[in-house]
Amino acid sequence: MHYNVKTRQYSWSTLSGIMLDIGCGQSKEPNFVGMDKRALSDVELVHDLENFPYPLEDEVCLLIKGSHIVEHLKPWLMLDFMNELWRIMKKDGQLLLSHPYGVNSSYVQDPTHCNPCNEVTWLYFQVDHPLHSIYTPKPWAIEKGFPVWQATGNMEVVMRKVGG
Repeated sequence: MHYNVKTRQYSWSTLSGIMLDIGCGQSKEPNFVGMDKRALSDVELVHDLENFPYPLEDEVCLLIKGSHIVEHLKPWLMLDFMNELWRIMKKDGQLLLSHPYGVNSSYVQDPTHCNPCNEVTWLYFQVDHPLHSIYTPKPWAIEKGFPVWQATGNMEVVMRKVGG
C-alpha cells in the first residue's frame, strides 16, 4: 500500500508488509497495525515510541502513519525516533506524519507538547539537503508538495525511505 500524495488516498500494492499506525490511541486507521504505549482495544503493539528498538523486524513496514505524536516526543530523541522508523520501513516505504505547526496556538495550548516542528525540521532528514549533513540521520526523501501547512494550524509531511 502507498499513499498517493496527489489524491491523498491509499492504494493497494502487491508488496508484502504491514501498515503501522504509531501512537494510534483509540483512533487506529483501518487495515493498519496499531502501536501505542497504552493497552487500548485497537492497539496490537503496546510499546512506548521513545523506547528503542521497537518490537518489529527490520524493513517490515510498507507505510507508517503518525497523527499528532511527534510534538509529544522529547526533542533530543527525534533523531533516534526517525532512525528507528527508517529501520522498520521497507525501502521506498512511506512515512506520513501530521502535527501542529511549530509554536502556533494549537501547539502551545497542550501542556504535553514539547517538540515544535515546522517545514524546516524535516529538511534535516532530507538526504540531499545541506541540513542533513549536520546530524546525518538515516536518509529520507520528502515527497513533492510536502510539507503542507493547513489553515487549521496543522502540518503534514510525507517522506519516503531511501538507501538501505
